Amino acid sequence: MQWQMTQTKTQPLPLRPLQSFFRLLSCIRLDEVIVLQGPPLMGALFSITNISTMGVHTISALLVGNLCLVAYVFVFNDWAGIEGDLKDPNRASRTFVANGFSRTAVGYLALCLLALSLLAFCWIGAIPFALGLTIAGLGTLYSAPSVHWKGMPLVNSVLHIVGTLHFLLGYMTFAGINPRGVWVGSFFGMVFAAGHLTQEARDFDGDMLNSIRTNAVAFGKSRTFVIGFTLFTAAYTQLAMLAVFG
Repeated sequence: MQWQMTQTKTQPLPLRPLQSFFRLLSCIRLDEVIVLQGPPLMGALFSITNISTMGVHTISALLVGNLCLVAYVFVFNDWAGIEGDLKDPNRASRTFVANGFSRTAVGYLALCLLALSLLAFCWIGAIPFALGLTIAGLGTLYSAPSVHWKGMPLVNSVLHIVGTLHFLLGYMTFAGINPRGVWVGSFFGMVFAAGHLTQEARDFDGDMLNSIRTNAVAFGKSRTFVIGFTLFTAAYTQLAMLAVFG
């Protein structure tokens, strides 16, 4: 009897739903999500003429929407690529499966994030909603197992010009389409594409293991790194020219 009581006392209590929810949120790559809040915020600051109470509310909704949108893209990417990540010794210990979550739970998390982001953009206006939906669609095509643009050389790099859309998401919240917004936004698109090429060079071994035909796998790790470096250089050259010409 005493042994049974001891066993009962030492058994861990089941997690409450709220605790489980917050643990599930830990599956989001929060550091990467936060870094990618820069382009839409800069776009908003480039186009807003005066900061009123409504403007503050709109920027807040924009940041919430983009936070959930980028989180959706990363969570969906992890959900879609979990089988390959589990085979990769460099990633297996950092997957949501290693943290005790099922693929179903993470799939629902991705859908909730997408719904929250689109609700926020819908509140702001039709153009931000359309841009948010486009970014979400491209992110889905990049990771979805049946399409998997991630494994299509060159196509996956062109897709990362979507960084331009992230900037325009903020810019077009307060202004319409114009050459100034597109030119400035293209800087972020080139930086996104260059950063992705560098990441492909870093992840070469894991992508080879999982037969994912990235640019690094198709054209070589060193060559891809050099192209990424060249694209970074071009992006910052463009930034200097934008500054010179106002």
